[in-house]
This record gives sequence, structure tokens and C-alpha cells, in this order.
Amino acid sequence: MNRHLHSNTSASGKKSKKSYGSIFLILSTFSLCATVVLVLMKTTSFVGPFVIAIPASLALYVRGHRILSATSFSLWMCAFVAAPMFYPAFFLQWGSVDLRQFVIPFIMFIMFCMGTTLSFDDFKRIFTMPQAVLIGVFLQFFIMPFVGKAVAMAFTSNSEVAAGIVITGSSPGGVASNVICFLAKGNVALSVTMTAFSTLIAPIMTPTMTKLLAGAYIPVDFWVMMRSIIKMVIIPIGFGLIVHSFLEKMGKVHPIYSRIYDIIMVALPKLSMFVIAFACAIMTANARDKLLVGTIVISVVISVIFHNFFGLVLGYWSARLAGLKEKECRTIAIEVGLQNSGMAAGLALTVLKSELASIPGVVYSSWHNITGALLASWWANRPPEDK
Repeated sequence: MNRHLHSNTSASGKKSKKSYGSIFLILSTFSLCATVVLVLMKTTSFVGPFVIAIPASLALYVRGHRILSATSFSLWMCAFVAAPMFYPAFFLQWGSVDLRQFVIPFIMFIMFCMGTTLSFDDFKRIFTMPQAVLIGVFLQFFIMPFVGKAVAMAFTSNSEVAAGIVITGSSPGGVASNVICFLAKGNVALSVTMTAFSTLIAPIMTPTMTKLLAGAYIPVDFWVMMRSIIKMVIIPIGFGLIVHSFLEKMGKVHPIYSRIYDIIMVALPKLSMFVIAFACAIMTANARDKLLVGTIVISVVISVIFHNFFGLVLGYWSARLAGLKEKECRTIAIEVGLQNSGMAAGLALTVLKSELASIPGVVYSSWHNITGALLASWWANRPPEDK
């Protein structure tokens, strides 16, 4: 009888979740229709809430899906990027407080959160799988920057946007790649190791490739960029790494530390996702007026789509040609295609002093998670079968 009662309760819970999901899907569809009608009627002054509601409702709809839930963050990012296009003042000034001063501290906090997911063993693992790591890092720092340069030359005439595309291509792998790799049944250990190693050498490689390829568009100071990466990325990640190591060791001494570590590991990722979305909203609001000029937004979106596509394709097939196994091929594709675009946007603001140059990184942050989740959904239903 208890089993039957539990079965009924479980079934009703699933139906309840499904009904809630349907409501959000209906709301998203209604918002889309309202947006189209208002645009056709040329009454765009009321269109803002509906445009924002489209990705927000979809984010709530997909959160219960096993694979597509990974796109939830990207959809929230789209909502946070859309909001300042209609209501920029809310993301620039709160009373006498200028929100733009918090962008870099926000990025540093996100890097700290990334550090808490790493351990010293992730760096040691480089020596156990050197071929895969070197292939991935070579593509990340020697191919993706040139792809970014080619894409910029093809799709934009704005020098600041072009520089932003190049700096995004010159950035290391992002922490989101580790989650996507897990969903895609890739080699998670390799993914974490590649993220750690590419981040470690970013203070040298990112300024080098940015100065080489973006120097023609906008002045790039190698040493200033190097110091900015160390301050904004390496130090926070190092601090997070130390916190991770300390709590892990103390957890073996007393269970309360293990409990604290578990709470941190649950809370920090959610908090960091909100922080990066809000930081991107601030950067979008800061560049809003320039974005509305001409076809800049269209050129940025098209450039990001092609840049990400080539990263995923080149990553997978380069690994295949090198004779690596399917799991490693998937991992390298994801690592190369998913960049640390938050860092790129921060560098564009602090080093290049350009709001427009930060926008490719902001758009990339949303787009690469969507394509990564869709790719993971495809691969999740096709387990690797290496001979």
C-alpha cells in the first residue's frame, strides 16, 4: 500500500511539474506573438517586457529537462542582455552608486568560484594525457584567435567590435565547458585539466595573440593586459583553489568542514551564474547607445555564431585526425568552442577601454552555452563506442 501511495505521489509530482512547464511554454509563445504584433504595429514602446519574457519563460520551461536544462543559464543570459537594451538606466545607476565599478569585482568573484571547482591534481593530470591537452591548447591559442580575426574581417567593419572578437578567440576555456562535457559523455577529467592549464598560461598567450591580431584595430598594451589577467583571473582562481584544498583536507579531520564544503559547492555555482548575468547586463547597458547604431548588433551575433561553430568543428575533427578516442574528441571540441568570454569582456573594458569591444564576449557567453547544450543533447543519446 505504501509503495502504491508513493507511486501515486510521484506521478502527481511529475504531472504538476509538467503542467508548470506548459504554463511557461505558453507564456513564452504568447510573449513572442505579442512582440511580433507590436513590432508590426510600430508600437515598440511597449515591447520591452514581452521581449524579456521570451527567454525568461523558456529558461523556466527547460529547467526540468535532463539535457536542455543546461541551456537555462544561457536563456537567462539572453533575458539579462535584452533588459538593458530597453531599460539601461536600471543597470547603470542605483541612486548615487555607479554599477559599472562592480563589473571587474564581479568577474573576479566568478573566477574565484571557478577556482573552488579545481584541485592541484587537475594540473598534475597534464602529464598523464599530454597529447590531448596540447592539441586542445594549440587550437585554443593558435587557431581560435586567427578564426576570430577572419570572422571579424568578414562580418564587421567596426574596429572595436573586431578587437572584441579577437580577444574572445584568444581567451582560455571557460568553466561551463566542464558541465557541458559531462552531459555530452566526454572526458570530464580532461576537460577540467584543459581548463586549468589554458587558464594558467593565459597571462602570456592571451596578450600575445591579442596584440598580434587586434593591434591593427585598437592599441593593445601587452604588459597591462598581462597584469589585468593575473589580477582578474589567476589570483581569484588561486584563492579558490586554496579554499577548495583547505576544506577538502579539513573535511577528513572533522565532518563539519565537509558539510561546509558541500554547502559552498551547491551555493557558489548558482550565485556565480547570477553575478555573470548581471555583469553582462551592466556591460550591455554601458554600450547600448553604440549598439543601436547601424547594424552592429547583427554583425556581432553573426560573428559569434560563426566563431563558435568553427571552434566546435575544428576541435572535434582535429582531435579525430590525431587519432584520439571519441570521448577525447568531444571534450576537445567543447573546450575549444566554449571560451572564457567573461574574461574577454572584462579585458575589453579594463585594457582596451572599449564598451563595444566587450559586447562580443557578452554575446558569446550566451551563445556558446546554448550550442554546447544542444550538442551535449545530441551526444548524450549516442554513447562513445571506441574500438
